[in-house]
Amino acid sequence: HVVRKFLGLISSHNIPVYLIDPLILGLVDKDIEQIRSSPDGPSPECKYFCAPRDFTTFALLDKTWKHEVGLFRTAEKMGFQWLKIINKDPRLDGMDDLSGMEIPLHYIFKLASHAIHLVVFYERSGNYLWHGPLRLKQHMDRKFVPFRKLHFGRYPGAYEKPELLHVSIDDLKVQIPKNPSSFLEEMSHSRFLECRYREARAFFQLYPDDASLDAVEFRIKAKSLLHLAALTLNNLGVKFWLSSGTCLGWYRQCNVIPHSKDVDLGIFIRDYKAEIIPAFQKAGLPLKHKFGKVEDSLELSFQGEEDVKLDIFFFYEEEDHIWNGGTQAKSGKKFKYFFPKFTLCWTEFVELKVHVPCETLQYVEANYGPDWKVPVKVWDWKSSPSNVQDNGVWPVDEWDDVIQIY
Repeated sequence: HVVRKFLGLISSHNIPVYLIDPLILGLVDKDIEQIRSSPDGPSPECKYFCAPRDFTTFALLDKTWKHEVGLFRTAEKMGFQWLKIINKDPRLDGMDDLSGMEIPLHYIFKLASHAIHLVVFYERSGNYLWHGPLRLKQHMDRKFVPFRKLHFGRYPGAYEKPELLHVSIDDLKVQIPKNPSSFLEEMSHSRFLECRYREARAFFQLYPDDASLDAVEFRIKAKSLLHLAALTLNNLGVKFWLSSGTCLGWYRQCNVIPHSKDVDLGIFIRDYKAEIIPAFQKAGLPLKHKFGKVEDSLELSFQGEEDVKLDIFFFYEEEDHIWNGGTQAKSGKKFKYFFPKFTLCWTEFVELKVHVPCETLQYVEANYGPDWKVPVKVWDWKSSPSNVQDNGVWPVDEWDDVIQIY
């Protein structure tokens, strides 16, 4: 009944919302073929919207709607109570400006004992959708609804733009993501971390940024290499994250470190695919070296434009830690880099939606030690990292296989 009234309310104001409620989408997904094939068929029973719960969740694309005053008036006439949650617009934050303009992030419409949670999605420069956290301001009624039960808003989230499908569910015409199961999968890994502009500004006050022509050119090349790498790996369906110096640059200064000379990515070995090397070669990035093997210490390096290279480190998961390997070509010596266990979050970096370790501080500290905030120009990958250990030597009869340089 409440959902029907809400859909009537928003259609009277021409507001295109779509259903993102995980409980209902989970039920719908089981019957998706049947629902697709009979878009207008009458349903004898209320099968989906009558499943017991406190909320029903819908999404709204910010750019499709601007006229909220009339909506709230109509909502009140229909008996709804409403709450609007606003917060700062992160898209306006940058090194030059922490402007703090506020935008609506969530709306809640309550009628009797049921509430509609309307999550506002915004387009961001990496061509993806973002929603903000749900943070109540001091004066707000914390008992308005059981906020802890909400499915969206505990933290910000990032999503691809979904294709939508018009369907009839329980005699109600709604839009849903065309592929509910992939939307639900995306939802379970949607957590988003904002770049830390405030800390980055403090960093640059202590260590002014390198604005030389070389630094500017390197950043341009590194950005285009990262975009090409992301496109290549995303097309293969291989999940990756910013690692080593590239991750440190994002976390510390919201930018590529200009003296780093390469782009570093991490991939879990379980996501390794044999197509990775040919795909990069096809994209115009020749293989520079391949060290290790799939079972042990694999790393790949591809040659980008001029002297900028792309290093891909493969990570191995043990019970209480994660590690990646290194190999010294001339001696066959092996090294091992230990990290505490981590999960992956989305962020935006050089106009790209990419993964970083959610536990970024622990990840960066493992690699760079407690003084990670201090820039280091001279770095030896065999001895400088605080998490490196000797890991023996490759047997000489394996060298042709585990030390390949092109």
